[in-house]
Amino acid sequence: MELFKYLLTTLLFTTLLTKGNLTMAQDQIQQNKQLLADFADAVFVKKDFTKLPQFMQQTYIQHNPLVPQGLSGFQHFFADWFKAVPDWQYELEKLVAEGDTVWAYGMYSGTQQGEWLGIPATGKHYRIYAVDIFRIENGKLAEHWDVLDTYGLFKQLGVIQ
Repeated sequence: MELFKYLLTTLLFTTLLTKGNLTMAQDQIQQNKQLLADFADAVFVKKDFTKLPQFMQQTYIQHNPLVPQGLSGFQHFFADWFKAVPDWQYELEKLVAEGDTVWAYGMYSGTQQGEWLGIPATGKHYRIYAVDIFRIENGKLAEHWDVLDTYGLFKQLGVIQ
């Protein structure tokens, strides 16, 4: 009987400990997803760079070779994009998270009215989809990778045939 009580107590303790850790991990994943949703809304929808320091580390690592490193590099790149494409829009369609990583699937669109990426103003509208992958560290965006339809973008802008 004593062995049964011991095994039952051990099983209950292990179950509670495992469930507690799982709940904490799920809470962190939800917080990471919310961070990215709030970031996308503030920066990409409202075009408000004043909140960047609350979302992004100063030493933000960028794996897209077109975007300079760090928070300031990110801000400079997107300020230029927003200026060249005054009707620039972003629609977040899906967020998926695991551990410290969040994947965002969304659509970028607008009409290129000014020079951007060395491309003179085309006056053409584009619509492309992208997957952006972010690593989160200490509650802020720390690193970014992306997979986007650059072929479709350049074709829609008339840069390539």
